[in-house]
Amino acid sequence: MASLLPTSYTSTSPSFHYDAHRSRRQGPLLKRLFRFPHMDFELAFWQLGYLLISPRRVYRNIYYHKQTKNQWARDDPAFLVLLVCFLTLSALAWGWTYQLTIGGILQLMVTMVAVDLFLVGFVIATITWFISNHFLTQPIHHYAVAQKVEWAYALDVHWNASLPVLLILNILQLLFLPLLLKNYWASLLIGNIMYGIALIWYLFGTFLGFSGKCPLYHITT
Repeated sequence: MASLLPTSYTSTSPSFHYDAHRSRRQGPLLKRLFRFPHMDFELAFWQLGYLLISPRRVYRNIYYHKQTKNQWARDDPAFLVLLVCFLTLSALAWGWTYQLTIGGILQLMVTMVAVDLFLVGFVIATITWFISNHFLTQPIHHYAVAQKVEWAYALDVHWNASLPVLLILNILQLLFLPLLLKNYWASLLIGNIMYGIALIWYLFGTFLGFSGKCPLYHITT
């Protein structure tokens, strides 16, 4: 039975071909990163909303994007810009709550954006990308066309699944902070429930992202 991971075609010969192919895909995204008028923020806000209430619709939209542009990963950085803005505002809110200095708030911003969003995201995306391409595929036969999960798409899946986690840990916890700081068993229970919901939501979002409609190997005649 073929795997159902969302993939893109790559040649089975050199890995260099795949790396060059991936670089060409990521080029337009990097070029548009500082061109705000060209970003589709309407679509990005739509994705933010439906990742919380109906994430399947988001991945259905991504599937249509694959059919038109032959690429699973986003080619518009608007979603990433919104995540950075959200984390920046979260750092300001937490810094104001704990009465941090300006330097402390800036350090918190750097930690949330550079470490939590990018560094952790790159590590997890690399792990899921590696596992998907090396352990969730069938052995290549002479009648099979090899496919590869895009690294950039693995990063998109992580960021999509992280959105509910960020909302729970950065916003909901902040709202319940006076209760969570109390030395009550109920405070401990509520805090653990929040982390449990965040973990389950993240795992569910990751599962949806990698249970795509395009098989890793297309059987040809």
